[in-house]
Amino acid sequence: MQICGFNKTTLLDYPGKVAATIFLGGCNFRCPFCQNRSLVLETGDQPSLDPEEVLAFLRKRRGILEGVCITGGEPTLSKELPEFLAAVHEIGYPVKLDTNGTHPEVVKALAEDGLIAKVAMDIKACPDNYAAVAGVRAVDLSAIRETAAFLMSGPLEYEFRTTVVKELHSAHDFEVIAEWLSGAREYYLQEYRDSDGVIERGYTGCTLEEMQAYQAILARTIHRVGIRGID
Repeated sequence: MQICGFNKTTLLDYPGKVAATIFLGGCNFRCPFCQNRSLVLETGDQPSLDPEEVLAFLRKRRGILEGVCITGGEPTLSKELPEFLAAVHEIGYPVKLDTNGTHPEVVKALAEDGLIAKVAMDIKACPDNYAAVAGVRAVDLSAIRETAAFLMSGPLEYEFRTTVVKELHSAHDFEVIAEWLSGAREYYLQEYRDSDGVIERGYTGCTLEEMQAYQAILARTIHRVGIRGID
């Protein structure tokens, strides 16, 4: 398992907990607005941290840290993920998994084994816009729908989230998503900010008013809809 980054303390990545964040390399999407370009396109050039050293740090921080966030890249691509999460679970930390939802069988297995406590699933766009926003030729929407349905029908804590990009999203996206994910517990719209770390520069974020309009659309069918990252 290639651990490309390790944030030893965060108050943001696992809402409500003081957590550590582990970044895994590799992804099956190429979202042009992705802030982790190096983890997606330059995985071979990234440092690879020893999982045992990361686990040793987590053991030392028991009583201080309250959780661990596993992100990427796309963590469910790693075959070693279940074994690593079992070690984290043994230390005593709840785990939040960030995923694009393309591997429902992995999410289900981790949940059934009690290795994850929360899932944050990225919803890229409405289904007919998904591949374009994800930066790939085609997307297995059945897998994404399966993951979303599993989360909505199961006991895990979860949230859906979309990074909103002015050039890539419209009200149509959120009208369709509101119907698709009707009854979901939590959904967050995240501000996009252009930076040197994105895969493709030049995109822009939406105004607060635009974000609030999309929020209102989702709130028709989703219990809690929030906006992150915008003043």
